[in-house]
Amino acid sequence: MDLTRIRYEKRDRVAHVTLDRPECANAMDLRMHEELAHVWDDFEADDELWLAVLTGAGDRAFSAGQDLKELAARTANGTAAPSTFGSRGKPGWPRLTERFGLAKPVIARVNGHAFGGGFELALACDVIVAADTATFALPEAKLGLIAGAGGVFRLTRQAPYRVALGHLITGRPMTADRAHQLGLVNEVVAAAELDACVAGWTADILRCAPLAVRAIKQAAAGAVTMPLDQAFATRFPWEERRMHSADAEEGPLAFVEKREPRWQGH
Repeated sequence: MDLTRIRYEKRDRVAHVTLDRPECANAMDLRMHEELAHVWDDFEADDELWLAVLTGAGDRAFSAGQDLKELAARTANGTAAPSTFGSRGKPGWPRLTERFGLAKPVIARVNGHAFGGGFELALACDVIVAADTATFALPEAKLGLIAGAGGVFRLTRQAPYRVALGHLITGRPMTADRAHQLGLVNEVVAAAELDACVAGWTADILRCAPLAVRAIKQAAAGAVTMPLDQAFATRFPWEERRMHSADAEEGPLAFVEKREPRWQGH
């Protein structure tokens, strides 16, 4: 697929995914969703890629969310179906917000506004690093819409319930510092330091065994709502792969031999 809305680059085991519509604050239209699905499919299938960094082009926005001009045009010509939770049956499904089986980690690099679907996209990532000028909001209620790409569900799980609900039913924005206080963001830095901070997170993840990282992500996500005894008794597919892998032997051996481990990732 020719990518016209997304920049997709592969460097040193990292997929760099950039929402590339800076002229409209990286708003997501149907074409962008189709391209993103292609990118995530490729990322998941490429054994040489161990993690992804997702960001938006320019300094104005990570993403302003759904392209409302496109939505209004489709509503006017009768091609816009009623929307609710999820994107099944729509272009780009499954979108990142519904790729529940994606075990490779994704870092969100947020500069500028992350509104609506943009915030939901960030919430679906595993690590969020934000510039101190970033702003987050789910303003759907102001538009007669609902944060159906996971915002209603993820924000109330990732932030204190009453605080999350307050933002959902008012559409009030929050600063990067406030998001950090709530535990929604891993780190906040000056905009000039954003790339260096993301590079630090990337390097730290790549030092770890990729199968261990995937096993941890899958087990943590799957067990977060389980009773503890059930979590211990559950067999997680990526943990089964890790425990029987060469990397599970390589790590302790490299430690004893005082050298850097040589991860195979399989």
